[in-house]
Amino acid sequence: MIRIALTGSIGMGKSTVAEMFEQAGVPVFDADAVVRALQGPGGGLVEKIGQLFPGCVRSGTLDRECLAAIVLADRQKLAMLEQIVHPAVRQARDDFVADHADAAALVFEIPLLFETGGEAEFDKVVVVSAPPDVQRARVLERTGMTAAKLDSILARQLPDEEKRARADFVVDTGTDLSTTESQVRDILACLGVSHTR
Repeated sequence: MIRIALTGSIGMGKSTVAEMFEQAGVPVFDADAVVRALQGPGGGLVEKIGQLFPGCVRSGTLDRECLAAIVLADRQKLAMLEQIVHPAVRQARDDFVADHADAAALVFEIPLLFETGGEAEFDKVVVVSAPPDVQRARVLERTGMTAAKLDSILARQLPDEEKRARADFVVDTGTDLSTTESQVRDILACLGVSHTR
């Protein structure tokens, strides 16, 4: 089984590329989706987060904006949050691997792969990238996003140039979708993984 890490900075098109891998028959583990489920209604981490960050959980529901405001302003608080989130995500990832034990390849969508030093756990790293102006335009279209918030997020992420340099493969999403799809197919062919499309 080939373990492929899929990463890239905010707004680069990771989810779109992950979907392309999935359509090609490769199971995808989405770390962000797992975190959202764990922090969502009835999620396994809501109570723990509420104990650590009083006021961010009301009537059993986590206010993600409240939590983001706290952890973006305080690295120590962010580290406290990560200490409860990361082990839960790792457990979900182990379960995912066990559920797909017979797959030729698995893709793990991990936005902060390099920032958390996680690349050593994977056989190959695919970085999703786009020109800075394309990235910025995409992110600023998101609800609730501001230029200041984007700059704060980018300041905590490794520069795109450095991610590209450390990648085994780079998928450029600054082009049309069919070009991006053919890049995904080329990666699978290069790795000897047959795809269903």
